[in-house]
Amino acid sequence: MFQAQQFAELAGVTVRTLHHYDRLGLLRPRRTESGYRIYRESDLERLEQIVALKFVGLPLKRIKTRLDRDNFELAEALPRQRLVLEAKRKLIDRAIQAIEDAERTLATGQRPDAAILKKIIEVIEMQDNAQWSEQYYSEEALAKLKKREWTPEMQEETTKKWTALFRDVEAALDEDPASPKSQALAARWGALILDFTGGDPDITKGLNAVWKDPSNLPAETQQNMKPYSNPKVHEFIQKAFAAGK
Repeated sequence: MFQAQQFAELAGVTVRTLHHYDRLGLLRPRRTESGYRIYRESDLERLEQIVALKFVGLPLKRIKTRLDRDNFELAEALPRQRLVLEAKRKLIDRAIQAIEDAERTLATGQRPDAAILKKIIEVIEMQDNAQWSEQYYSEEALAKLKKREWTPEMQEETTKKWTALFRDVEAALDEDPASPKSQALAARWGALILDFTGGDPDITKGLNAVWKDPSNLPAETQQNMKPYSNPKVHEFIQKAFAAGK
């Protein structure tokens, strides 16, 4: 058993932080008859999970929901946290490498070319994307996504395919969802989703959450999604999927 000051020193945090987590219901210690907070060594495991999830960008309210809902055991939580941190480290390493390339170019008295500057921008934007992605995807899904090599060229090609597909579906809204033409459109739709998710249920769940409520997306991303927001298209595809089953 540890009093708040002792536990804070053991954990490497401040007493004020412990009190704050207590008020939020994140880390609830026992209380003595006099009302003093008493912590157990097992509380250190939950605190470790709180600190790790906070470090990767999750807001405290979501951390509480996740920990209360999933009831993570330490043996289960640590590997998940390691995967997320490793992915974050890779992204930071790429940003550092891109900036070092620009610095070396400047040291020669030249200006960095567009390709170098573009790479810096892309990596930093990927970091920003990671922040909003955590609003939709689980730690497991994010770790899997970050292991993939998803280049701007791949994104451009995928965007072209989705644009063409939406155009074709809008032109076929009067078709019978069970017709061969409608089923072919549904097959193209499913194939594009499979290209992104790889059939992984964690990634699929996050993707569905994005489309269900895109309000947490960056403004630019929301703007880019507008051409794909026609509800009639989504309703038609759902009917086509149902007919195909």
